[in-house]
Amino acid sequence: MKKLILLLAFGLLAQSIQAQLFSRERLSNLETFDNRFLTWGYFLGFNNYDFKIEYNDERGRELTDVIVEPSTGFNVGLIGDMRINNYINLRLEPGLYFTQRNLRFPGFTEEQDILREVKSTYIHIPLLVKFSTKRLNNWKPFIVGGVSTSLNLSSNENNPEDNEEGQFRTTRYTNYYELGVGIDFYLYFFKFTPSIRGVFAMSDELVPDDNPNSPYTGNLNSINSRGVFINFTFQ
Repeated sequence: MKKLILLLAFGLLAQSIQAQLFSRERLSNLETFDNRFLTWGYFLGFNNYDFKIEYNDERGRELTDVIVEPSTGFNVGLIGDMRINNYINLRLEPGLYFTQRNLRFPGFTEEQDILREVKSTYIHIPLLVKFSTKRLNNWKPFIVGGVSTSLNLSSNENNPEDNEEGQFRTTRYTNYYELGVGIDFYLYFFKFTPSIRGVFAMSDELVPDDNPNSPYTGNLNSINSRGVFINFTFQ
């Protein structure tokens, strides 16, 4: 009997979800929203940054392989959206991104020598093209891609101190390409959009130590940020 009740409940739930998402008779919210040439909004979200590291001598990696420990950060920003046609939009999404990565270097015994904290506060400005499907009732999936640049307000690029004094240095400016997916949900008063996006740095962010044989940066050829953004947008 319990199994029968569960099956009936599951069937009713599935029927309700199907009616909500796919029924053509359902009333549409914000019916003229997508006809606007310009729309505005804001986003809140989370990020997880990592480093992709390239080495000068791959054979020496067992002695110099760096462990990257990413952590979850916070995003906040604004959105400007320009309609190109029914399926393509051009978007500008300037935001403030807070993150931290810890680098652990082999060959040392003291924690203060092993660990380097890389704290970053980015002003991140992506220019994106959004490709949407046809709207189905009150939701519409899309993919998005584009390029971006960021200014690291926490950069120590010009700091005369390097890892000998405990400072791992990174560049101030970085360029990226981005790819992502999401779904627009048309609610009664506003449009709500959850999305996930990958970001990949195209420029080297490493500032080498003054000593070319540094145990920290001597075998590092380049470091490039890569990360995942999860944003919740309100328009």
